[in-house]
Amino acid sequence: MSPRAAAPRRGTGAAAAAAFGRAAAWLLLWAALLPAAGAHDLPTDTRVHAFARVQGDRLQVLVRMPLALLLNADLPKQGPGYLALAQIDDGLARAADAIADGVAWSADGRELKPEARRARISLPADPSFASFEQARALIHGPPLAPTNYVFWNQGYVDVHYEYALPSPQASVALDFRVAPALGDRVRLDLRYGLADGGERGFELVTSQGPVTLDPRWHQAAWTFLKAGFAHILDGPDHLLFLLCLVLPFRRLDGYLVGVVSAFTVAHSVTLIGSAYGLAPPGAWFPPLVETGIALSILWMAIENLLQPRLERRWIWSAAFGLVHGFGFSFLLQSQLQFAGSNLLLSLLAFNVGVELGQLLVLALLLPLLVAWRARRPQADRAITIVVAALAAHVAWHWTSERAEALVAATGREAWPWPPDAGLALLLLAALGLVALLRRWRPRSRLAGQGGKATIKNDSHSLP
Repeated sequence: MSPRAAAPRRGTGAAAAAAFGRAAAWLLLWAALLPAAGAHDLPTDTRVHAFARVQGDRLQVLVRMPLALLLNADLPKQGPGYLALAQIDDGLARAADAIADGVAWSADGRELKPEARRARISLPADPSFASFEQARALIHGPPLAPTNYVFWNQGYVDVHYEYALPSPQASVALDFRVAPALGDRVRLDLRYGLADGGERGFELVTSQGPVTLDPRWHQAAWTFLKAGFAHILDGPDHLLFLLCLVLPFRRLDGYLVGVVSAFTVAHSVTLIGSAYGLAPPGAWFPPLVETGIALSILWMAIENLLQPRLERRWIWSAAFGLVHGFGFSFLLQSQLQFAGSNLLLSLLAFNVGVELGQLLVLALLLPLLVAWRARRPQADRAITIVVAALAAHVAWHWTSERAEALVAATGREAWPWPPDAGLALLLLAALGLVALLRRWRPRSRLAGQGGKATIKNDSHSLP
């Protein structure tokens, strides 16, 4: 190769090296500036604190809002970013309006507007929101001296609002909608004082909608009925178990409804027991239950791959329902704060919602399975095998993943847990259900002499 031909190659290589060097320099500069750019991000969990009390026909509300959530209030600043406390009054009024919009109250379905308010700036380390009395005394005390230095996003705005209620017995609701784009990164810790002197604690996530703080029985029942209905539709593991449970059946009749109802009765027992504190408290217990749920799907899928004995399916439905009930209870741990004094009614309403959701799934699922098999009757058994194999594949992955979480949890705590109320609940519930279901079997058809019930053991026909 001639020197003249080699020259362009050297030039091209030098240009590429220079371009690479510039790109590397920009990357290093970007990496160096990245921490500074994220320095003003909100922490992972930003908390708003509040107290509320019903006093006669008045609702007294105290709110402590982090300054980092009030950027749109445009509070006056000075120096390198400190609040200009001597000129803060107009900014405080804007901040109080913004907080009232974000922590919105209503009574008997009508939105409330504050009739009086008082606001102040507080230092980041101020401990006065430990109680209602301390917080109120702070807000109505002298304002923060202008000589204090409060950086623009490191303190609080504390506000006292007073609302007029239609009556002391009005149904009060709260809609927490501060910074909705941040989702569950923003939470409200609320202590709500009732008219009779009692108090309830709440933890609300932004934009979850209005929450009735002292619900009447019908409000609590409706709330938890909807929650149960939504949960069965949003839970992929429960839906997959339900699919495996009904896969060999050919139509919706009394026996199949009984099989599904056995699942509901069983999970109601452990769900209610857990709500009353009878479940084991260890951190290992939730991953154990989740692993058991995955195993229940795997078991049912494998039975469908083999020749399923449908006359015993209600027994497996009830047994696995006990495990799924604990899984439902984990969801309800954060929801029971909205039950008020209607705990048992709320639990029963939740179970009714789950049952309605299951029946809806059956009403939609079975016609699809029947239509699919009708189009290819010669492939009836093959359809069951394919669907069951796919379900077993998914359940196996769930089982292995959840088993790893279980091993990690048991490595931090003693194993197994000592015999306690939770274990007794599970064993007694299992024995009681077996004894009850042995006495009662849902029947689909009568055959033979003397009206004796018989169920055909064939996956191709409805028992």
